[in-house]
Amino acid sequence: MITIYGRDQICASCVGAPGSKDTYEWLQAAINRKYDTESINYKYVDMDEQGHAEKDQLMVEQMEVEDMFYPLVMMDDDIVAEGIPHLKKIFKEIEERGILQK
Repeated sequence: MITIYGRDQICASCVGAPGSKDTYEWLQAAINRKYDTESINYKYVDMDEQGHAEKDQLMVEQMEVEDMFYPLVMMDDDIVAEGIPHLKKIFKEIEERGILQK
């Protein structure tokens, strides 16, 4: 599971970077081009919306308390990118989970 936490407003430290939803879509496209993605699920969590699952709500609260940058990319329960994500690191995490390239 790849989860992206973000909001419509761009993170103050990420000025000039794409928005969280754009990053979510960009990551999906980049990952889908390179990997066999049948076993990968994606989820976008808007930090400003209510009614999240408890796990997601706890992560949003942690992000607020710790002033974490967004978008925040998680794979399973691991944070793999905060702020502007880098594909090399994300691809490495995918491969460490046994996902094969096409």
